[in-house]
Amino acid sequence: MRIIITAKSAAAKAGVLVTPVFSDQLDAPHLRETDSKSGGRIAALRAIGEGTGSRYSCTLTSAGRLPAEHLLLVGAGPRADFGRQELQRWASAATRRLAGRKVTRLAIDATGIVAALTSTSPALRAEGGASFGPGLSTNATKQSDAAVIAVDFIVRGVIDGSFHEGIGGKSVIEAQPAALTVLEIIVPAGTDLAAANEGARRAEIIASGVVRTRRWSNYPANEMPPLGIAEEARDRARAVGLRATIITAAQLQRMGAGMLLAVGKGSKNPPCLVVLSGGKPGAKDPLGRRLAMVGKGVCFDTGGISLKPPAEMEEMKHDKNGAIAVLEAAATIAQLDPGRPIHAVAACVENMPGGNATRPGDVVTALNGKRVEITNTDAEGRLILADALHYAKKYQPKLVIDLATLTGAASRAIGPYATVAMGTADRPTWDALQASAGMTHERLVEFPFWDDYKDLIKSEIADIKNIGGAEAGMITAGKFLEYFIDYPYVHLDIAGPAFLDRPVTYYGKGGTGVGVRLLTHFLTAQSRA
Repeated sequence: MRIIITAKSAAAKAGVLVTPVFSDQLDAPHLRETDSKSGGRIAALRAIGEGTGSRYSCTLTSAGRLPAEHLLLVGAGPRADFGRQELQRWASAATRRLAGRKVTRLAIDATGIVAALTSTSPALRAEGGASFGPGLSTNATKQSDAAVIAVDFIVRGVIDGSFHEGIGGKSVIEAQPAALTVLEIIVPAGTDLAAANEGARRAEIIASGVVRTRRWSNYPANEMPPLGIAEEARDRARAVGLRATIITAAQLQRMGAGMLLAVGKGSKNPPCLVVLSGGKPGAKDPLGRRLAMVGKGVCFDTGGISLKPPAEMEEMKHDKNGAIAVLEAAATIAQLDPGRPIHAVAACVENMPGGNATRPGDVVTALNGKRVEITNTDAEGRLILADALHYAKKYQPKLVIDLATLTGAASRAIGPYATVAMGTADRPTWDALQASAGMTHERLVEFPFWDDYKDLIKSEIADIKNIGGAEAGMITAGKFLEYFIDYPYVHLDIAGPAFLDRPVTYYGKGGTGVGVRLLTHFLTAQSRA
């Protein structure tokens, strides 16, 4: 899709022109101008109760003398409540309204949006400017700041809306978006067009990465086994200039990755370890760090011998979301910052109750040599993560972040609204990560990580067991992982927001791609500030 940022006076003719309507600003200047040029179309709609600004409502009409064939009014709610996330949802709503229609050129009039952001966001500059850039220059005008932010979030919203909501609002693997080839965003005169275009470029790369992750997530298990993830990752590596390494089950056996192999024993689809790497071997990022990401990729989780209840088990195709998020984050970073040193390690497996499956009570040897008692085969994610975390040691990391749909306890604790976070990283790292979480709206809730919790996973017959009691389940899972690292790390349990059965904030149903925005911002913006 070609993205054009242009001043209002230079707008080209589009198939559909999108205009925001704020419920408490029905006489806003941009609406008066649009109504006049359209021959009173807005006034006519308002006379019959349409176009009143109800949040995310959409009204499509002819455009009159406007530079478009049709005019789409999209409600934005009260202007005072309109912020970055509302903007993204607004742009998504506009695109969803056009799903399945033969619209190739879409224009969005952002002048009213810029005015809203300027008037209602006193923290605009303090928040750091555009969400995925290095922050705007201190001599930029407030209006220009708002325009760049508007462009960023409009691009994200249009791409998000094109994917995850198809006809009838249903989330599908291959949605039916509008056949857009050109997106034109009309900004006020005086906007820093160079900054806006750079923001649009970065936003398109990141939003496309999120959409790709959602598509991976929504694939059924029979179409995305462990080696299926490996093939997808290899294709992405070729496309973005990363190195792909696929470690097969036979190689894992020779390495001694006993926990990863134990989880996969019940399935006919063999496990594997997928690694994407960028930059020169041993190189550090601009802040002098060696970084790695590790993800849990259980392509389908039955619970193994500790079988899950059948209700909603089909959702377990999403148990691979940590793995695909770190792989796509690496690919996204490679596009934004070619040559940046980065490693993404994805442990991919199926957890099935076959005749060769691991049993509760079995003891296996991990890649680092520790003996682990498996008391519940449905606590499999920490097993494969632990071997992958130890494998990541070969890159001599100064920080490792793991991403996993690890525990139901995390979801029960805070629901779908945030990610559970814990680990051993220092305070500046946590502060930077929380800043990125705020900028991307992929919020984190830090939980305690005291050694007291280790008592809950002591084993009488091995070094450690894979599950504690009913208390603090998400924390004991994190403490289990600590036995397999000797570097600072952050554990992110995404069980709540990784997949949804209903839209939440700007996320649609199905896989959300959570983690891609967060990791990308954290690993790129920090060194660019």
